[in-house]
Amino acid sequence: MEPTVIAETPATAAGTQPGLIEPPPRQLTLVLGGARSGKSHYAEQLATDHATATGGPVTYIATAREDDQVADEELQLRIALHRARRPPDWQLVEEPLHLADALYANARREGCILVDCMTLWMNNLIFLDKRAYPEHGVITPPPAFTEEIDALLAALPTLPGHVILVSNEIGFGVVPMGAITRFYVDELGRLNQKLAAVADRVRLLVAGVPVAVKGADPTW
Repeated sequence: MEPTVIAETPATAAGTQPGLIEPPPRQLTLVLGGARSGKSHYAEQLATDHATATGGPVTYIATAREDDQVADEELQLRIALHRARRPPDWQLVEEPLHLADALYANARREGCILVDCMTLWMNNLIFLDKRAYPEHGVITPPPAFTEEIDALLAALPTLPGHVILVSNEIGFGVVPMGAITRFYVDELGRLNQKLAAVADRVRLLVAGVPVAVKGADPTW
């Protein structure tokens, strides 16, 4: 399945204009945080800083999935707010499932990709084709769940340019009721660990303040 490209901006070669910085061959940043922690805003600022310093393009990969059969006003509002915040020259790609394919298709040596967010992406994989789960017992996700996560983890170390991943940290609270909710919390925590292991830097947003968990700030 090919990712859906909503807008397209031609790439600008970094270093061709005076004052621009040549970016490193590859870098990966993981931005974590709770709800309304400021993680998306921080990640967007990182992407803006990268574009300003290098002159390279920014591609925003949105993983939110809109259901044509269900009117979700809250989701529509959240999407509208994100769209209003983004610079008009950023390319937008909507890909709720095949994230590795979208990254391969859009990664550029001089560019920056911002993925927002891993939390919704995992939700989409678990509930693929509106799959239902029991309230108790063992949870068995669809085969695509493991396949897509494995594909992503294989892709990340090979991608050129700067990739910024946004994900929620949802494991700080009490153990949730319901087997599928516990499965989701556990699997997202495991995914975040794997992403952090391959990331060059990890930042945890707390009340809008980025806390350095791993790696130095980028110098572009």
